[in-house]
Amino acid sequence: MNAIALLAQAVPALSDSMAGDNPVLTPVAVADEMNLWDMAVKGGWIMIVLAVLSVLCFYILFERNYVIRKAGKEDPTFMDRIKDYIQSGEIKAAVAYCRAVDTPSARMIEKGISRLGRPVNDVQAAIENVGNFEVAKLEKGLTIMATIAGGAPMIGFLGTVTGMVKAFFEMANAGNNIDITLLSGGIYEAMITTVGGLIVGIIAMFAYNYLVTLVDGVVNKMEGKTMAFMDLLNEPSQQANK
Repeated sequence: MNAIALLAQAVPALSDSMAGDNPVLTPVAVADEMNLWDMAVKGGWIMIVLAVLSVLCFYILFERNYVIRKAGKEDPTFMDRIKDYIQSGEIKAAVAYCRAVDTPSARMIEKGISRLGRPVNDVQAAIENVGNFEVAKLEKGLTIMATIAGGAPMIGFLGTVTGMVKAFFEMANAGNNIDITLLSGGIYEAMITTVGGLIVGIIAMFAYNYLVTLVDGVVNKMEGKTMAFMDLLNEPSQQANK
C-alpha cells in the first residue's frame, strides 16, 4: 500500500514538471529561414535598380540571340547561284534572289551587283560600307550589355557603402546601448546588394561575350561571301590574261 501511495503522489509531480518551465522539455524556437524574396526586400532600393538591369540584360540577350542567329543562317549554294546568274547575264534575277534571301551577306552582294561595270575598287568599297552598316545593326544593344556588366557590381558596392553608413549611424544614435539588432538592417543591405550586383554583373558579362562570339561568326561569313564575290568579278580578267 505504501508503494501505491508513493506512486500516486509522484504522478501529479511529474505532470507539473512536464507542464512547467523545464529546460529539457521546453521546445526550442527555430529561426525562420530566409528566402530570395526576403533577401531582395532587405537589400533596399538598390535591389530595384539591379532588378531592372537584370530584366534589360535578359531582354537584350534573347532578342540579339534570335536576330544574330537568323542573320547567320544562309543557303550554302548562295554564291553558286549568284555566280550562275551573273555569268548568264541575269542581273535582275541575281538582285531578286539577294532580296529574297534577306541576310547581311545577301544585302552586301546585292550592293556589289548594283555596282557592276564600275572599277573593282568602287565595288569593294560599296560592299564594305554596307558590311559596316550591317555589323553595326548586329551589335545593337551590346554596348548596353557591356555597361550592365561593368556597372551592376559598382551599384552593388554603392549599396554596400550606404548600408554600412546606415549601420554606423544607428550605432552612433544608440550610444552605450548598442544592440546587434540595431545593426542588422544596415549589414543586411550592405551584404545583399553586393551579392546582387555581382550576380547581375557576372550574368551580363557572360551574355555579352556570348553575343560577341555570335557576331564574329556572322562577320566571318560576310567576309567569306565578299571575297567569293570579288573573285567572281576578277574571273573574266584572269581568263582574258590566259
